[in-house]
Amino acid sequence: MKFYIHKLGCPKNDVDADYITARLIASGHQPVSSPDRADSVIVNTCGFILPAKEESIDEILALGKQKKEGKFSTLYAAGCLAQRYGDDLLAEMPELDGAFGHGVLDELTSAVSDSKRLKECVRIETCKLDYLDWTNRFISDQLPYSYVKISDGCNRTCSFCAIPGIRGAYRSRPVDSIINEARFLAENGKKELILVSQEATLYGYDLKDGSNLLNLLEQLEKVACVEWIRLLYLHPAQMSPELIGHMTSGSKTLSYFDLPLQHINDDILSGMQRQTSRRQIEGVLDSIRSADREAIIRTAFIVGFPGETDRQFEDLTDFVERFQFDRLGVFTFSPEDDTPAAVMGRQLPEEVKMARMDELMSLQQEIAFAKNNSLIGSVKEVIIDSGSGGDSAVGRTRGDCPEIDQQVFVSGDNLMIGDIHRVTIEAADGYDLRGTMNRESKK
Repeated sequence: MKFYIHKLGCPKNDVDADYITARLIASGHQPVSSPDRADSVIVNTCGFILPAKEESIDEILALGKQKKEGKFSTLYAAGCLAQRYGDDLLAEMPELDGAFGHGVLDELTSAVSDSKRLKECVRIETCKLDYLDWTNRFISDQLPYSYVKISDGCNRTCSFCAIPGIRGAYRSRPVDSIINEARFLAENGKKELILVSQEATLYGYDLKDGSNLLNLLEQLEKVACVEWIRLLYLHPAQMSPELIGHMTSGSKTLSYFDLPLQHINDDILSGMQRQTSRRQIEGVLDSIRSADREAIIRTAFIVGFPGETDRQFEDLTDFVERFQFDRLGVFTFSPEDDTPAAVMGRQLPEEVKMARMDELMSLQQEIAFAKNNSLIGSVKEVIIDSGSGGDSAVGRTRGDCPEIDQQVFVSGDNLMIGDIHRVTIEAADGYDLRGTMNRESKK
């Protein structure tokens, strides 16, 4: 049986899709690169916020049309949207032959194997999700990086977020499982490991062997051929001086701080139930900048939270202008089912939310462009993400995460994927950079 997996959503969802693929291959099925070459198609959906849910539904409908045209036989939904709304999807979308929540790899494999049509969603209670004990992982690309999931679920009670209801309570993955997967990835050419979870800073709190994020990083840094380790999703309330010190020490773990702050006004932070304050946030940011003036700090903010006043939004813009973040994303508030914020009073009109997002992103664009212009003439380490051994390639600096941050267009000789070069930055092109490889710079 030939199958195709259509990936949607975040890197954590992509890792889940790789596990699904590995399980199907172990049962004798063959992955293909497009739905029109498949017998069975699986949409690994996202259900985090409304735009992501709409994208998932649109993709199911589009693929359902191809199924009706006879391009493949069966269509299944998996992932977050299926976990959350699987029965509704099956009832309202006759295109679907089944819906599968997280971790039900055997059941999904059985359905694909037998071309089954199911009437009810197959899911596991979120408290029982325990599929992170690594046995195998499918690698579908030649990229020099790979995402590694170190935990699943979340214990936070942020009033706007539906993740705990979808993914369950926080569960750290055993260290040995992570190290085994890291070695497997390194043996298959991955030089950068990007650690993903709902909250990396909480890693190990539930393990009985005393493991924590710091000693996980120390063990990962011993894995041969791994050059860079990047952490995503750090909660400001959980940042310790020890972690900041390790990340800014020049080890394989990069001085790249992904801190989704969500807001800076204390009243909004309280309404969001973020378990942190402006004073604490500013203390963490000042500690990072004091430890390493060249540390890259990425953040994300939500605008238009219920009751957000003009003055509270102005607090946020003033803060962004003063702090000058290296990387910044902005989301409009989305009222998600079964979250406290969805039923709060003083919900803001969509046009107000969009206007505030545009204003904040315009401010950040000025900051980002100025920072890039200041890099002209400097020398940066760049990892090559795409290139065929010729005289041009595309890569990233240590301060850039793939898919979300900027790129560096590199000129040089024999530029190969996975090589790390010292590159002289010669020009800034908006959010991206251009530069030339230094001779004898290959790492």
